[in-house]
Amino acid sequence: MDRSDKYKKDLLNGLKTVEGQVRGIAKMVEEDRYCVDLLVQLAAVKARINKMGLSIIESHTRGCVSMAIKAGQGDEYIEELVDIISKFVK
Repeated sequence: MDRSDKYKKDLLNGLKTVEGQVRGIAKMVEEDRYCVDLLVQLAAVKARINKMGLSIIESHTRGCVSMAIKAGQGDEYIEELVDIISKFVK
């Protein structure tokens, strides 16, 4: 799939943000920070990852799946999409 430079940049920035957040959480653990503070930060990481995942699912659906349906190969792509969504929401 061809992703635009902006889309790739946004995804990479999101991943760098998550990476920084996870490092921050590790430091909080080392510093014996309050449990609720750790949980708040973990929730923020989870929310950011979910947002990026949904963006990728939307892009995949509008791009790859849509093209496959138009080419008469939709069943396989729809099955794959349903499978990955079920894995993503666990």
